[in-house]
Amino acid sequence: MTDTGTSASTLHADAVRTLSGWRPADEDQELLRLDYLDHLTAQPEGLYRSCLPAHITASAAVVDPAAGRVLLTLHPKVGMWLQMGGHCEPEDRDLASAALREAVEESGIPDLVLLTEDGAPVPVKLDRHQVRCTGKDRPENTHLDVQYIALAPAGAQALISEESLDLRWFDYDRLPELTDHSVRDLVARARRLTG
Repeated sequence: MTDTGTSASTLHADAVRTLSGWRPADEDQELLRLDYLDHLTAQPEGLYRSCLPAHITASAAVVDPAAGRVLLTLHPKVGMWLQMGGHCEPEDRDLASAALREAVEESGIPDLVLLTEDGAPVPVKLDRHQVRCTGKDRPENTHLDVQYIALAPAGAQALISEESLDLRWFDYDRLPELTDHSVRDLVARARRLTG
């Protein structure tokens, strides 16, 4: 097996393990968790952009709990304020690493850490949504997003990347108008879990 095949199977095994072990608090999230596991059973390459019509993605809400704020990016393709995140890459060893890599790349904050439970990073939410990640003139496909919380050091300064139209900190109570229910729910979960 090639290195790429080995890393793909390692990432796939981690995704199955992560989603099998995670127990969401509500029925809608449980149904999504089971759908994600069905997807992974049917698709050995189901974590990569090339897997169509759906693939697993990883994201993280970057929060500064000391200041009661969340960092959001104005996504150029979607035109909305979102958490940091994106596609899994062959070098990602697990879903948590993919989410953290995306959060660091898109926030410019190198010393982020994922929120943990019993010493290990755990998802806080799943979100299934339609996107055109293969091009604006191509059919929509489905992102099966696994969402984490990334903790920023108090007073962290963000640095915009080429993947964003804008990047800003927002108070938990003052999210921008151009956010959807999913982002608002993720931020509310982050606020509850980080105090």
